[in-house]
Amino acid sequence: MSAQTVGGVPVLILKEGTGRSTGKEAQRNNITAAKVVAETVRTTLGPRGMDKMLVSTIGDVTITNDGATIMKELDVQHPAAKMLVEVSKTQDNEVGDGTTTAVLLSGELLEKAEKLLDKDVHPTVIVDGYKKAAEKAIEILDKLSIPITDKDDATLRQVAMTSMYSKGIVIAKEHFADIAVKAVKQVSERVDGKLKADIDLIKIVKKHGRGLEETELVKGEKTEFDAKININNPDQMHLFIEEEEKMLKDMVAQIQKTGANVLFSEKGIDDVALHYLAKNGIAAVKNVSSGDLEKLSKATGGRIIASVKDLTKESLGDAKLVEEVKIGEDKLIYVRDAKNPKAVTIVVRGGTEHVVDEAERSLHDALSVVRNAIEDGKIVAGGGAPEAELAKRLREYAVKVGGREQLAIEAFAEAMEAVPTTLAENAGLDPIDILVELRSKHEKAVNPWFGVDVYSGEVKDMKKLNVLEPVRVKQQVVKSASEAASMILRIDDVIASKSVEKGGPGGGKDFPKPGGDDEY
Repeated sequence: MSAQTVGGVPVLILKEGTGRSTGKEAQRNNITAAKVVAETVRTTLGPRGMDKMLVSTIGDVTITNDGATIMKELDVQHPAAKMLVEVSKTQDNEVGDGTTTAVLLSGELLEKAEKLLDKDVHPTVIVDGYKKAAEKAIEILDKLSIPITDKDDATLRQVAMTSMYSKGIVIAKEHFADIAVKAVKQVSERVDGKLKADIDLIKIVKKHGRGLEETELVKGEKTEFDAKININNPDQMHLFIEEEEKMLKDMVAQIQKTGANVLFSEKGIDDVALHYLAKNGIAAVKNVSSGDLEKLSKATGGRIIASVKDLTKESLGDAKLVEEVKIGEDKLIYVRDAKNPKAVTIVVRGGTEHVVDEAERSLHDALSVVRNAIEDGKIVAGGGAPEAELAKRLREYAVKVGGREQLAIEAFAEAMEAVPTTLAENAGLDPIDILVELRSKHEKAVNPWFGVDVYSGEVKDMKKLNVLEPVRVKQQVVKSASEAASMILRIDDVIASKSVEKGGPGGGKDFPKPGGDDEY
């Protein structure tokens, strides 16, 4: 309602045309919108998941089954659905993988909550139950986790490969996993007794052409350049050139004195200066981005200086080889085999632009999970095994809690089982048969790592099959999904303002009213 009546006289509270839905209507609208978004990515989960083709308004095509990319590209309008987009972003930013699982679990938690709302369980009770269940799940995952070290390259490679099983580059997963492990270990450092790996120091450059197997790790840095500077000053040109030449000669002499033989500059370098540098055996690269300069500094141990006057022998870096390589129509400078480089580059190759784009997304996931495993030193098995074990233990925990919150914790446990059942569905298996067998195995066995083998269609020990994931990814999935579901459940009033005028950001339409026929 946008008006209240006092003594028979209407008192206007909200602007005319404002849409409003309250109570169960608002909750149902929000839950439905979130469930629709979750259903969109459901079919992409797992090694047998399908891909989505996303076409933008200007005709750009993206083919992917990466949850983060799908959610980012979707033009979502409903405010509750946008919260699930935020879940995906948070998951991707925090741990770099598990975005599809996080969105799927959010939708499942809301679906289970809807059934409890129908039984007149208050939203606050559900939220409290979900909070307890999430905290318990994170604690259980920590206890279940398998310890590893940064020296365990074979396990780290399996972690990287698991993240790529569902991607389009699965044919080259071993090669990409090897590159991911080497790159992350190269940039990792021990800080206050703990290993830290900043994957922002790993530059990924995409060049289509050739095959995925020709993707290369450069232990050093690689910069692109393509620019020129034109001098155009008709007044006193002769004097200007003479003075400039003198300054350039002095600068080159200063560089030569330090023993430098390669120079990288963020600014342009005049052709005359390039000539003098070349005459003195100094290779020069101009217009290098500030980000590349920082990575070069990390890779070679050299210092970034503001002026040639500040250049000393101590500020120079080391590398075995600096070479220019032509790939397609682009020229790249490779700085190879730097001394203990803390910045590296991965040159991703592939047959087409779409393949290269998907390879980059897959590589990002692989780098992220290896980083997580190295920093935490803890992993779990995949294939829906941890979710099935969590479901079993949360049901046991729910009985101890009791009361109406028990119903919410049991609902949380049921939602966790959506991961193995979806894996089974996407592989063309019967989800009910798989779930029954999975529950049976987890009830009887001491081993908690029984999950869905989508290739054989059986329930197997996923640890033995080397399907491994960082525990951080699973814990973040639980956090992200439970927080998003709780936030949506707390909303009992949606007030949507009408657009000021037509033809605005909404594409010429008024802002849709919640609960409208087909606006969402």
